[in-house]
Amino acid sequence: MGMKELVIIGAGPAGVSAALYAKRANIDVKIVSMDKSSLSKAHMIENYYGVGPISGEELYQKGKEQAKALDIPIIDDEVLSLEFNGRFDVIGKKDRYSADAIVLALGSYRNVPPIKGIKNYEGKGVSYCAVCDGFFYRKKKVAVLGNGAYALHEAEYLKNLTDDLYILTNGLDIEADDLKGYDLKTQKIASLGGEDKIEAVIFEDGSKLEVDGLFIALGSAGSADLARKIGIMIDEQNKIIVDENMRTNIPGIYAAGDDTKGMLQVAKAVYEGAQAATDVIKYFKDK
Repeated sequence: MGMKELVIIGAGPAGVSAALYAKRANIDVKIVSMDKSSLSKAHMIENYYGVGPISGEELYQKGKEQAKALDIPIIDDEVLSLEFNGRFDVIGKKDRYSADAIVLALGSYRNVPPIKGIKNYEGKGVSYCAVCDGFFYRKKKVAVLGNGAYALHEAEYLKNLTDDLYILTNGLDIEADDLKGYDLKTQKIASLGGEDKIEAVIFEDGSKLEVDGLFIALGSAGSADLARKIGIMIDEQNKIIVDENMRTNIPGIYAAGDDTKGMLQVAKAVYEGAQAATDVIKYFKDK
């Protein structure tokens, strides 16, 4: 067998740190990223060792330049899902990437829309993962909330389970043309309704759509969304559960940085990325 392959999802401090350590151990490593990081939103960083003051965006770009200087490819793609077929497959909007190990370092964000009542229905008809929960909605009336490639990915899965499927854009412009092949509702959403579980989506124009389930797929998939699709455990704060070596409960998949519990700091992200890569090296040697 050839050189083992590591795919790192995310080009922030955790992802780049993992890539640097893996590359120096002669591992075939690539970073897949949509070129966005919570770090770039930081106005000024003054508490990181040996650097500063520096803007978050400048530090983010410096990290990527450091990876590129070692010939680590940074691929611009939106990751939609993870699969396992003997090896891991990272499913992107543009391509698929095969891997022997994965480091999740996307950052822990969750696209929860500010819709009245949505929190009350989580686990009661509101879901963030079609692969996880779609089975329970076979031949039922469901809707996907989203307007881009991630919403299309979820809808493509659900259409195999039901013919009664809608896409709700919540007033946003459609970013994936294939969504136009579905029953579209483009109005802004005012609230959700139902007694013990979701029963309807109420729009600002006064109209209503009765549903049995609502799948949230706004924006792009975060690490917790990807984790759900392959059975990785997450905690009640939507953080990926890891051990001291950044291993998840699935051998060969690691998480680092803001994806895991603890401080939302560059220093933590860099350490965890390094620790994850160090254990990937051991994991490959053991295999």
